[in-house]
Amino acid sequence: MTRQSTRNIALILIAVIFAAIYLFPLYWMYVTSIKTTSEAFASPPIFIPTHAQWTNFVDVWVSRGMGRFLWNSFYIATGSVILIAIMGSGCAYVLARYRSVWVDIGLFLILMLQVLPPSLMVTPIFVGFSQLGILEYPRFATILGITAKSMPFFVVLVRATFMSVPMELEEAALVDGNSRIGAFFHIVLPLARNGILVSAILIYMQAFGEFVYSKTFIADAIYQPASVGLNTFMGPNTVEWDKIMAYASIYVTPILAAFVLLQRKIVSGLTSGALK
Repeated sequence: MTRQSTRNIALILIAVIFAAIYLFPLYWMYVTSIKTTSEAFASPPIFIPTHAQWTNFVDVWVSRGMGRFLWNSFYIATGSVILIAIMGSGCAYVLARYRSVWVDIGLFLILMLQVLPPSLMVTPIFVGFSQLGILEYPRFATILGITAKSMPFFVVLVRATFMSVPMELEEAALVDGNSRIGAFFHIVLPLARNGILVSAILIYMQAFGEFVYSKTFIADAIYQPASVGLNTFMGPNTVEWDKIMAYASIYVTPILAAFVLLQRKIVSGLTSGALK
């Protein structure tokens, strides 16, 4: 066996070990979701349940009204992504075409807001929404809060995609009689659609699992998303870990499946603006 082959095998083993460590919490979630209550609290822990309780999923779906929670998550995430995509695409295009040192500095300062935790930002936003009467529409208030939080991230990603589109194409469209807006919609936007789509997918995954804004702005359980519904399992004296994991499995699986199916597009979209 050559040195190169040995090195490749060692790298593969290291990659497998790190993948197993990374995926173990996901495995533990699915395994615990079909355990009995006694197996969930067993010590030492049981890695393969002996009596699978598939009824946990039915109990969670029916008793907790999970369909309503998932619909609210879908509603909030979709509304947030639509607002971000419409406003953020135009903002990213302007920042990509009219570049200057001051624009880069301003974009960097705005991006630094992503460092602040949502728990710190939610208080002034709550006060402002309360003064404006927006809290009377709790899901809309949550959508606006998520939009304000995620917009810089979207703009930075999509700006790189717009920068990869040659300006000569726009100039040719302007020479042919198109307006600046027409060139944007007919030339630039179709070429940048992959980057916009991938950025929207990443924002959607983030918005689908958002908790802080939803918990703060939405008091009525009818309008709460699944992330807040998961919190209802945490009682003062008991924690139903088997039910929590069953709920989490139903909640996570659609997003996980979408990520696996779209992973190639996500990687290609994230790197589309890396080179010009």
